[in-house]
Amino acid sequence: MLSSIINTIDNTIEHYSRSNDSKDFYRKPLIKVISAENKKIIDLKRIVSPKHLLPKDILNDAKSIISFFIPFTNEIVKSNIAGKMASRKWALAYIKTNDLINNISNEVESLMKKNGFSTGKIPATHNFDKEKLISNWSHRHIAYLAGIGTFGINNMLITEFGCCGRLGTIITNYEFSHYEDIKIKEKCLYKINGSCGVCQNKCIMNAYEGSIFNRKKCYEICLKSAKYYKSIGYADVCGKCLVGLPCSIKDPSINT
Repeated sequence: MLSSIINTIDNTIEHYSRSNDSKDFYRKPLIKVISAENKKIIDLKRIVSPKHLLPKDILNDAKSIISFFIPFTNEIVKSNIAGKMASRKWALAYIKTNDLINNISNEVESLMKKNGFSTGKIPATHNFDKEKLISNWSHRHIAYLAGIGTFGINNMLITEFGCCGRLGTIITNYEFSHYEDIKIKEKCLYKINGSCGVCQNKCIMNAYEGSIFNRKKCYEICLKSAKYYKSIGYADVCGKCLVGLPCSIKDPSINT
């Protein structure tokens, strides 16, 4: 079943890229599965928010979680380095990828239904508390638990293909025969040896003060971007703390 899911996700990305003028937006996705009963998921109610949902809140007979990361190409990443406002390419990639993630969820749902199983789908974004700006389902934390990457000090997930891209999650009542014993290596250079920290200095809103992250400052520039790019969709995005870094498009910890 896993190979069928991987093929479905790969094919959906390929078809979407050809049909939606985004053929140069994406690289090969990373896909992992974990048990919906992974004991570390309950910790997200403490780490993220007391309101963070559990898999069975979304699908009452949940058995597994499919987590995937769609990395952006270097062209998209480089476009967002200059200027204070998110680049048009970055904003467009955000909008289109949110749509793509919904398409992937629908295609995987169809695949699972054909095989007699159900899925629970989670939106790519905008599933957060508008006052506290905290998600009620963190794609990033689920991806971390699945072994897709580790957190940088900008709170973004660093994968083997870097941190620039979008994450998605699908819950299913299909139980995979095997789940990896996750022992993922730290990828953030600052956490490894203190040699980086560039990401926090990239923030044009000065939202980072050491380990303290000011969500409201971050969201303020995202809302400005949404207003600026309203003609192309809803792009409440910035991404300046993701681009022009050692971890933007690759795992910087290799050979360290």
